[in-house]
Amino acid sequence: MNGLTTHVLDLAHGKPAANIKIELYRLNNGTRNLLKEAMTNADGRIDQPLLLVDQMVSGEYELLFYVGDYFHQKGLPLQDPPFLNKVSVRIGLADSSLHYHVPLLVSPWGYQVYRGS
Repeated sequence: MNGLTTHVLDLAHGKPAANIKIELYRLNNGTRNLLKEAMTNADGRIDQPLLLVDQMVSGEYELLFYVGDYFHQKGLPLQDPPFLNKVSVRIGLADSSLHYHVPLLVSPWGYQVYRGS
């Protein structure tokens, strides 16, 4: 599958993170344009790619994950404001013909992101 995809794993509970809001932005010369909003499903994935291969343009993008809302809904005792509220991941798509997968592993106190397959 080509395009831009993501999934989120909840390290605090040891399972996929369902119902996390994700926004995708295209960054261009200091401007930030919202391209898409999505929610993770029960498997922590989105049902459709954020970008299909024919929608991908080389350049910089930002994925914004609403993890504070997610952990609040799970009933975890969070500080006010939470340590992590929104996680911003900025990526560069150099070759728009390739598949880019961006997994996020998250807890209320930290996260890791990498280019997956």
